[in-house]
Amino acid sequence: MKTNFPLRVSPVRKALLCTSLIGLQFFPYGIAMAKQSNTVFEDVIVVTGVREDSTSKQIHPENEALIAPDAASLVARIAGAGLINNGSLSGQVQYRGAFGSRVSTKINNQSFHSGGPNLMDPPMHYAPPTLIDSITVHRGASAVEFGPSLIGGVNTNLKDLDFTTGSTLKPQYDLTAIGRSADDSYAVGGIVGITNDRFKISALFSQEEGSDQGFANGDIDNTFHERAVLGLTAGYQTDLSELSVSVRRHETDPTGNPPFAMDIQLVESDFFTTNYRRELGETTLKLALGYSDIYHEMSNNRYRPAPPSTMRYRETHAAAETHSAGLALEFPLNSANLDVGVDFNDADMNVVITNPLNSAFFVNNLPDINIKRVGIYADLASNVLSWHYSLGARIDSHESSAGNASTGPAVPLGAQLLAVAFNQSDRDWDDETYDVVARMWKKYDAFTYRVSLASKNRAPGYLERYAWLPTAASAGLADGNNYVGDLGVKPETANSLEVGFDYESNRGWIKPTAYYQQIDDYIQGTPVSSHPREIISLIEIVSTGNGDSTPLRFTNVDAKIYGIDADYGYYLSSHWRLQGVVSVVRGERRDINDDLYRITPDKFSMSLVFEQSTWSASAETIFIADQDRVSDTNSEIGTDGYELFNLFATWRFNPKMILGAGIENVFDKEYENHLGGYNRIRNSDVGLGARLPGVGRNVHVRFHYNNR
Repeated sequence: MKTNFPLRVSPVRKALLCTSLIGLQFFPYGIAMAKQSNTVFEDVIVVTGVREDSTSKQIHPENEALIAPDAASLVARIAGAGLINNGSLSGQVQYRGAFGSRVSTKINNQSFHSGGPNLMDPPMHYAPPTLIDSITVHRGASAVEFGPSLIGGVNTNLKDLDFTTGSTLKPQYDLTAIGRSADDSYAVGGIVGITNDRFKISALFSQEEGSDQGFANGDIDNTFHERAVLGLTAGYQTDLSELSVSVRRHETDPTGNPPFAMDIQLVESDFFTTNYRRELGETTLKLALGYSDIYHEMSNNRYRPAPPSTMRYRETHAAAETHSAGLALEFPLNSANLDVGVDFNDADMNVVITNPLNSAFFVNNLPDINIKRVGIYADLASNVLSWHYSLGARIDSHESSAGNASTGPAVPLGAQLLAVAFNQSDRDWDDETYDVVARMWKKYDAFTYRVSLASKNRAPGYLERYAWLPTAASAGLADGNNYVGDLGVKPETANSLEVGFDYESNRGWIKPTAYYQQIDDYIQGTPVSSHPREIISLIEIVSTGNGDSTPLRFTNVDAKIYGIDADYGYYLSSHWRLQGVVSVVRGERRDINDDLYRITPDKFSMSLVFEQSTWSASAETIFIADQDRVSDTNSEIGTDGYELFNLFATWRFNPKMILGAGIENVFDKEYENHLGGYNRIRNSDVGLGARLPGVGRNVHVRFHYNNR
């Protein structure tokens, strides 16, 4: 784990990239080995490819709003989901009231830790829209093989090429270009390569750039962005096996984050994956190895109005290095199918706050954090009395530790004393968590009935445990509060029930789900002043100097999340249909009378779609309700409801070429997205401390060209 941030020299990275490139000579191209099953417990968002029947669980971006360069906005359109908008490239997915690490999010089935403590680079940051092939969202509790999470699960598959027939190498490509008026942005990217029946090799690339987003009364300052991706993938297959190797380089240049105290100065990231699959008679063996190396710099003075005193200038350097591995076996067991596996994740993180004008000011506020997890799982699937079922269980062993905090001589005495107290504490932690998931479904005529029961756990994040210095770093909460961690914080446990049905016929479809989650030891910020006062007064004094006299501490409370959501559609004729989604979610504390923070308001959407064989058009209305069920603990402010009107059209010129266009927020409505943060940019068209407005009228064009 490197700590010499300014030099940014990584022998590990150099060796890894050289090894990867050498390996391409022997195994040119491959695909992720993840099982992409479109089951009744999954929604699939297909971002490129051939249009499927409109009743399938697929959302095609040529008919979708591209109001943001953040791919998390695509997920936000499905029933039960929302977008935590913390910046143009920093969005988190909220699903049924849960967000952050409570919703496990992967890229190409790879789990990794983000680079910064405020999640400026959440997992979807590494999925540019021009490179996405599909996004799978697990309804309710995800299967145990997906790994630990409280609710749902999101896996984004980047573009891939197919093996072809015959030994002759054939070229393939899949290219996308996007333009948006709201931020004068562009994005171009895709994949090009050659394939045959045994070998593949391809190159992945993307380039994006945009200025500040506009709204009805001006610009939303510090919403500019810039991001680039380069990658190589290679693979080889036989009749019984398949091997793939992939390496990607992601670079994010200056990108604004108005709800945070700092903006992205740069994010430099390398990803490496190897996947192997082998058929052993009736048994399938799967092996996956992953590595990520993320370096992140943030600044509060380069891209926004600088603090009035140079003593307040700050730059933060953060890094996260993650190793992951998984081994799984799938085989028949009598009349059932059994999946068993083991997975491993080992991450090192380090964060240092500096003053770029004063070398004597530095704080190693999250020092040499190490988090390890080893899990084993089993999932049995079969049929009983015409009901299909899946019964899964997993055990995870967790370990974490932190090094010694350090401060420079220019750091105030209060912070130095807090560092001493942290270094004298016991910073090693270990525990086990146990997950059980039971999912059952039965198809009867046009109906598919669904029931799931689950008990799932989430281990605390490193910020929730090891943040000793009160700062605004909060894993993306962006609520204006300062936070500290708790070395004694316990894992969260969610016991959930979900019931629903899918109805599909030649007249239409509806897929409602009702759910309830009782969450014990939910990790929530609570007032520091309510805790035993050992060094509490010192925390409050230091926090006051950092801009918040009422800091919060991550602690365990009791909570519940419940609601109902559905997607629906009705065929008016052979060419006309209505379709949309409904989402209602409630999040509440069970120990006190308060609501959970940042819960999506009620949502209803309806689109009128006209579709021909070569073109389609739709008019969409989205209704968002008032949100006055807000968290007093987090000083959350309610928001008014609003309606938006969007227009979309798509032309398919031939099987290779698609042009899509649209106008989002046609009437340039000014509104506040309740899941957005509060503005921290002075001298902006948005008031300081005001909730960030939604984006104004946006004309977008999307061109897709491929021969896959």
